[in-house]
Amino acid sequence: MSPTITAFALSPDRGRGLARDMRVRWALEEVGQPYNVRLLSFREMKEPAHRTLHPFGQIPTYEDGDLALFETGAIVFHIADRHAGLLPDDATARARAMTWMFAALNTVEPPILAREAAILTERDKSWYQERLPILDDRVHARLRDLSGWLGDADWLDGGFSAGDLMMVEVLIRLKSSDMLDAYPNLSAYVARAEARPAFKRAFDAQLAVFTAASSG
Repeated sequence: MSPTITAFALSPDRGRGLARDMRVRWALEEVGQPYNVRLLSFREMKEPAHRTLHPFGQIPTYEDGDLALFETGAIVFHIADRHAGLLPDDATARARAMTWMFAALNTVEPPILAREAAILTERDKSWYQERLPILDDRVHARLRDLSGWLGDADWLDGGFSAGDLMMVEVLIRLKSSDMLDAYPNLSAYVARAEARPAFKRAFDAQLAVFTAASSG
């Protein structure tokens, strides 16, 4: 039986691949695991039936038999742990790949999300023009370190792994800005990941949901 994930029936990102079910779709495509998608409205996400799967009333969730998971890091790790293709066989390399998953979510993503939230909700505040450069600097500090580590390598630690998948999904949030332009190796890193057939399949599947909802 194929697992089932949940996703927005009408994503606020307008099909740009930023909704977090994209991370799970991509992981499933990378390992060749078929999956089902249950689409939810914003109202349905907050109802008791969905909160039994996700206590905070968000997406995505992952159901496979009696197992129900939430949080993309946990879901992607579960997929990578159960299927070949996203974590190395060598125990040491596997641990390093897992470290990069945590680094993406805990170190690189928070300042990016803080900047994004300020742009969306604080533009009309008196402090916005002073605060934005501070937020920019925090993001650039992470990008400089990441760029320095990556250097001229294709991926963060050997071959493509779940660590790269999560890191690229975080960096993609910056594509609407020019922040990645200052780091050509990171821009190339993101483009290399987006060229993967599994990424394209996941992106197209997510975009198709938005297109259908918008035209309906």
